[in-house]
Amino acid sequence: MAVKIRLARRGRKKLAMFDVVVADARAPRDGRFVEKIGTYNPNTNPATVVLNEKQAIQWVLNGAQPTDTVRAILSYKGIMYAKHLQVGVNKGAITQEQADAKFEAWKAEKEISIQTKASTLQQSKAKSKAARLEAEAKVSSTRAENIAAKNKVAEEALVASVVEAINEAEEEATGVEVDEIVAEAPAAVEESVVAEVAEEAPVAEEAVEEAPAAEEAAEEAPAAEEAAEEAPAAE
Repeated sequence: MAVKIRLARRGRKKLAMFDVVVADARAPRDGRFVEKIGTYNPNTNPATVVLNEKQAIQWVLNGAQPTDTVRAILSYKGIMYAKHLQVGVNKGAITQEQADAKFEAWKAEKEISIQTKASTLQQSKAKSKAARLEAEAKVSSTRAENIAAKNKVAEEALVASVVEAINEAEEEATGVEVDEIVAEAPAAVEESVVAEVAEEAPVAEEAVEEAPAAEEAAEEAPAAEEAAEEAPAAE
């Protein structure tokens, strides 16, 4: 019978995982299989592949045909390279020890490459997260500044409206506008000054009229003294 190495789906919707199975080519995709040789999880980055390498190599050497996706997975894990080396051993081109050493060296190099890729992806993800957080912080700061500016304008408008309401209330209570009071103040002061001057004017005139009488009294004073001196002579 024709045998294929293919994937059998399992897992949740949008989070599917796959089993790497060896099955009859005529069997349904998720139907019966001969042997399970590994798992494939594409939900991680890089993808997680777990394989039974010896069984996979044995099935490939026995003629099992992998699907395109499974062939890529087997190449990723070095199974196809191991098959190439084993063919060389079977033909006598290299020894089994040399083939195993080459395969182990390839696996070590591949592992370093995978680790480097994972580290690079992690660093890139961390930088992307930091940049996203910084952008969000800037947006939040800008939004807070805009809100503060709007609140300040609203407070100023509220204060202005309150002051205007107070002024209107005072104007209604007094019945006179403040500007009119200020305009009429100089005229009122001038009228009060004129009234005071008018009241003091008669007093000044009386003082002027009494001044000649005082001068006459001063002139009559020597005549009285002379009369007093003549009085003893008469005696």
